[in-house]
Amino acid sequence: MREVKDLEPVSMYTITAKLMNHTVDIVTDRFGEEGKRMMQAGVQNVVDEQQAEGNGQLTGQALFSFDKLFDDEKIKETFQSYNKAQQSAGQEPHTMFAVMAKLFAHIAKSVVERFGKEEGERAMMDSVGAFGEERGRDIARRAAAVGKPNTMDNYLSNYDMGRSELFEYETLFHPTEIEQTFTKCAFAEQWKKDGMEDYGILYCHMIDPSIARGFNPNFEVIHDQYVLKEGVCHFQFQMKDEEKSDRGFSK
Repeated sequence: MREVKDLEPVSMYTITAKLMNHTVDIVTDRFGEEGKRMMQAGVQNVVDEQQAEGNGQLTGQALFSFDKLFDDEKIKETFQSYNKAQQSAGQEPHTMFAVMAKLFAHIAKSVVERFGKEEGERAMMDSVGAFGEERGRDIARRAAAVGKPNTMDNYLSNYDMGRSELFEYETLFHPTEIEQTFTKCAFAEQWKKDGMEDYGILYCHMIDPSIARGFNPNFEVIHDQYVLKEGVCHFQFQMKDEEKSDRGFSK
C-alpha cells in the first residue's frame, strides 16, 4: 500500500457545520427551544446585515438560512451561490472564515442577550469546547492515517484547518514546546470589523486548548495574548507528561 504523506485540509464548510452542530446541541440542551430560537435570531441578523450591505442588489440571495447550517454540502452550495451573486453585483466575495466568524458572533450575541452574560457565555464557550475536542480527535486520526502517533511533533503537521494568506504567524520549535505568534487572524479581523470583539473572544478563549485536549489529553496550550486584546495571539503548546513518550511526548 502506498504510504500517505500529506492529507488535504478539512474544508471550512465541514468545520463550520461541526461548530453549528455542537452549538445547537448545547444551547438547546441548556435553554430548550427558546435557545434554538435565539440561534435562529442570530443567523437572521447575519442575513439582514448582508442584505443591507447589498443595497437591494442581492434580493432573494440570503447568505444562510438556519436549517442549512448543519450540513457541509448545504453550506458549500449556499455560500458559493451567494458569492456568485455578490460578484455579479460588483461586490467583493466573502471568505468562509469571515462567514463562520460572523455566524458565531451573532449567535453568541443573541444567546447572551437573552440568557444573561454568565449562562449565555458559558453555553457558547462550552459549545466551542466540544467542537474543539472533536477537531482534536480528528487531528489525531489524521496523524494515525499517515502512521504517526498523537505526539507534540505531529500536531501542527496534521492540523485540520488550512491557514492561507488570511493568517500570518511565526512558529518556533523548542525542545519541550511549540511556540506560535499570530499577527493576523481572519476570525479576529472580522470580529473587529463588526465590533463583535466581546463575542468573538469567547471562541478564542476555548478553541486552541480544546483542540489540543482532544488531540491528546496530556497536551495543553498556554494562550496568554490575544489579537482581539493585545494585537497578537501568543501560544505555547506543551505536553504535560514529558517523560512518558507513549502518552504523547516525542523527543
